[in-house]
Amino acid sequence: MPKRGKNYQDSAKLIDKTKHYDVNEAIDLVVKTSKAKFDETIELSVRLGVDSRHADQQVRGAVVLPHGTGKTKRVLVIAKGDKVAEAEAAGADFVGGDEMVARIQQEGWMDFDVVVATPDMMGVVGRIGRILGPKGLMPNPKSGTVTFDVTNAVKEIKAGKVEYRVDKQNIVHVPIGKASFGTEKLKENFDSLMSAVIKAKPAAAKGRYLRSVVISSTMGPGIKLNAAKLAE
Repeated sequence: MPKRGKNYQDSAKLIDKTKHYDVNEAIDLVVKTSKAKFDETIELSVRLGVDSRHADQQVRGAVVLPHGTGKTKRVLVIAKGDKVAEAEAAGADFVGGDEMVARIQQEGWMDFDVVVATPDMMGVVGRIGRILGPKGLMPNPKSGTVTFDVTNAVKEIKAGKVEYRVDKQNIVHVPIGKASFGTEKLKENFDSLMSAVIKAKPAAAKGRYLRSVVISSTMGPGIKLNAAKLAE
């Protein structure tokens, strides 16, 4: 195993690896153990009691965090007609139709963080599905990124909307803010996200839904939370 840095080792000493912390205590700890010279991102990792290989056990959605993520996302809107001007007015960073798809296909252009598309453009967007899909950028109705209401979609993303999606290991990884937010704001973001994930429990999921919940900073150790208490 690679040797951990001094900051990581100092932070790890503050954490009891055998303990499952309450939310407030865990968030206090994750802020205290964020010792890098940059403003570390705080990430939540939730292992779910689902089998993501089955379509009826997929967990996916989006939620607007009350205090955002601390990062402004670059939004590409693929639309036509009046929706182009609407997207520009809403604050989208890039707007276009076929020419945007061609630019991604031919030039490998990827200078954006989120793609929003109107339903009538999904046939065109499908051409770059193999490019966007593996990067988690393919527009999807469940996450609100396939819509005619581009104004609302863009404003929510700019305000701090995050997508959550279970991966092949049945884990959801989502940023909930920056260390500089402090305990109170991170707690409110945490509550919003956890509430959304719990509500998204598939009917086909059996047994315990929240298997484990871990919070960590970019460079810090993971802190286990009391998953059973969160599920109450």
